[in-house]
Amino acid sequence: MPEYRGEGEGNTNGWTGVKSDRKRPKRKKQGDTSQESDTENSETITMRPEKLSQRNSVDMTIHKVLIKATNGTGFSSVNPLKLAKELKDEKHRKLCEINSTNSPDPLPGDRKDSNPAGAHCGAGLMALQGPEELLEEPEDLDEDSISPAEEMTLSAGPGAEEDPQEAVPLLPWDRFSAWLHCICVVGFDLELGQAVEVIYPHHSKLSEKEKTSICYLSFPDSNSGCLGDTQFCFRFRQGSNRKSSLGCFLENADRDAPPCLKREQGHYYGYVYFRQVRDKSLKRGYFQKSLVLISKLPYVTFFHSLLKILAPEYFEKQEPCLEAACNDIDRWPTPHPGRVLTLPIMGVVIKVRIPTCYDKPGTSQLVQSTQSDSSVSIVLPTIHEVDLFRCFYPVFFHIQMLWELVLLGEALVVMAPSPAESSDTVYCISPLRYSSDFRPYFTIHDSEFKEYTTRTQAPPSVILGVTNPFFAKTLQHWPHIIRIGDMKQPGEMAKQMKVKKLKNLKTLDSKPGVYTAYKPYLNKDEEIIKQLQKGVNQKRPSAAQNAILRRYFLELTQSFIIPLERYVASLMPLQKSISPWKSPPQLRPFIQQDFMKTLEKAGPQLTSRTKGDWIGLYRHFLKSPNFDGWFRSRRREMTQKLEALHLEALCEEDLQQRIQRHTEVEAVDLVLKLKEKLTQAEKEQLPVRAGTLSKLRSHIEAVILALPEDLQGILHKPETP
Repeated sequence: MPEYRGEGEGNTNGWTGVKSDRKRPKRKKQGDTSQESDTENSETITMRPEKLSQRNSVDMTIHKVLIKATNGTGFSSVNPLKLAKELKDEKHRKLCEINSTNSPDPLPGDRKDSNPAGAHCGAGLMALQGPEELLEEPEDLDEDSISPAEEMTLSAGPGAEEDPQEAVPLLPWDRFSAWLHCICVVGFDLELGQAVEVIYPHHSKLSEKEKTSICYLSFPDSNSGCLGDTQFCFRFRQGSNRKSSLGCFLENADRDAPPCLKREQGHYYGYVYFRQVRDKSLKRGYFQKSLVLISKLPYVTFFHSLLKILAPEYFEKQEPCLEAACNDIDRWPTPHPGRVLTLPIMGVVIKVRIPTCYDKPGTSQLVQSTQSDSSVSIVLPTIHEVDLFRCFYPVFFHIQMLWELVLLGEALVVMAPSPAESSDTVYCISPLRYSSDFRPYFTIHDSEFKEYTTRTQAPPSVILGVTNPFFAKTLQHWPHIIRIGDMKQPGEMAKQMKVKKLKNLKTLDSKPGVYTAYKPYLNKDEEIIKQLQKGVNQKRPSAAQNAILRRYFLELTQSFIIPLERYVASLMPLQKSISPWKSPPQLRPFIQQDFMKTLEKAGPQLTSRTKGDWIGLYRHFLKSPNFDGWFRSRRREMTQKLEALHLEALCEEDLQQRIQRHTEVEAVDLVLKLKEKLTQAEKEQLPVRAGTLSKLRSHIEAVILALPEDLQGILHKPETP
């Protein structure tokens, strides 16, 4: 797969070539036009003069490498494998230069799937393979392989507001993969039940277990009927660890994303547009079908908006429009946080901004329409925020207690009449980076059903959204259950409901409310309840009610987390303890007793009006999976900061003067360690000052040039992976 080397001198985009040890398959026949492949061995292709000159340029580059290998310059002994890698790297570098200077963005029609529209996803799958390689049959691929594709260097995309000089080497369908894993059509068959009918693009891979999960999660599992169109979302475990050609690039982009919007590693999200209408021509009397977007991104609002454009077109025009939509998405810029993106799809243009972790808390950084947006059809103010007040409205008298349950990672079930309401509510009560598992929509057919419903052990730390009445009995042993009735219309008053004991919940038809024996640590904040009730009486807009509720949760969470941040910051060693000739100092350990002592003078009472047992809440939180996930993330950030400070201190030293007092062996050892530091800094994107890595490269070169020529030749060799 492409390997990320980091940005710097001599490496403008940070990527190296694609390794492939696959056997070259048989050449395609001349008459087969399902896909195109510009291979230099094809007798049927006629080259234009400019293409011939570019190809000759590549051949001359290869010729130079061969001369270099044979005359002994820079090679103590020529290893065949190493020579092959030299040839491939030089050839790939030259091809990338040609692509980046001469080739425009490819048109959607240049990357059509090999299968015609309407073909089954399992029949005759073919796709493009790496640079200068021919087509390959999919049965040669294993579960851990990268989806076959042809490498090319593309600009960041026509819709991105970014540096025009920036270029990222991407494969065909990499832009699509940055947003979606695939698009599925799930239908209902009287004999087979739910079945995945089509997968786009055709080369997308799903295991049988994943297909089964998608089938059952794409249809409502309740007695509500759901006539018409229904939208909801679900989350399920990824069946296998597939490699992605975008892996390192997406990790780098993910660094700037807020915690709640980071790309999922072991799970997929499914965004569903389900249609159920009467159809007398069918035996069952109903047409039932779902269009499902499978993605790693938790962009709930964005993907629901995308489905509102895509699904009606699909139900009218069927599969050809899916192929066109996939090609449109494959021309989008990648979802990089902080950028305003213009995304054309099916003749409509969507304008969105991906939030960053640097945005000021409590501000939404809304995308504003401008006079130049005459072609923009839809401007989305947010990509992930759902209607918080609407979801919490049936139980908003208990929002503070729900905040505590989520903060502590307690096992929680949301029972709702439809998957739309269950999934929206679960998303609302997990607005932070919830370290435990959560399932916006969960069915009895889920592969984790037995694991989550067993009575032989305590319920796991997970939030479930369910609609099937069967769960009222199956999950009766769970400690906290929220029963959501039909969502109230704006202006209707919600009745205050008392917290009820779990034994009163016998069926899903029980009255809405919160069923738990949990006693909150904090006193109820009556002020926020009065403020929201006043808004209902005055028919305040839903957006305003949402803003009030979000700010309340934000202030409560910040008041809780600031003392933890302050204590963890004190675990950092002093900067004067960092020596360039010693290993970076280690963080001091987190000691619970020491932290508790800090709460007396610098606790949440300084920033929050809420009273109660804050100490007890902290003790409980420190034992929860959410604290473990939060502290791991902070410790990783602080360790990287120490590494960056150590690297900066090293770059300020006069290394040439220092090596004069040491032997050649010690100087070589220093070069190797500096190269290791440089590789680590590039790979982990350490937060160093601008120019630090360039200065480090200069130091390495200066030390090498001070050594004898034979050692210079060895140390100047490119590193083998």
